[in-house]
Amino acid sequence: MFEVAQEQKQSSSSLMLVTIFVVVAAAVGGVLYKMSKSGNKPAAPVTAAAAAPAAAGKADPVHDLKVLSARMEKDRTGTTAVWLVDIDNKSKAYTYSKIQYETTYVGPDNAALLVNKGTIPFNLAPGEEQNAQIRDVLYPAGTSWYKFRITGATPTAQ
Repeated sequence: MFEVAQEQKQSSSSLMLVTIFVVVAAAVGGVLYKMSKSGNKPAAPVTAAAAAPAAAGKADPVHDLKVLSARMEKDRTGTTAVWLVDIDNKSKAYTYSKIQYETTYVGPDNAALLVNKGTIPFNLAPGEEQNAQIRDVLYPAGTSWYKFRITGATPTAQ
């Protein structure tokens, strides 16, 4: 009596293992088939004409130049704002120079106390990141918060 029940238990567990094996084998076979189908496509040769459209896109310094960090401190006397800025060029086609920026100092009523504009004199090649230290303006009294943003730059195609 006990032997019969044990024999049925072994056959059902064997059937489950075979079923799992078949499902896994089918899945692996399907993945390998899809990989072989996509791997047979010939790669298009990269030529100067094919690479040109990427560089021919319009330069957009406001979107290509990302401010990774902008920290404002005051100088030793506590009167002049000094910005420590880290900028990254996300473009793959353009070098940017004469990077234009704008700093805004805002009061407690969210009204701008002072807006200053300037230019960072370095060049930023595609994929390059640089730091800048910018002596800005006399720090306005009553400033609640401030911001730094890129407003433009001169692009040069690579």
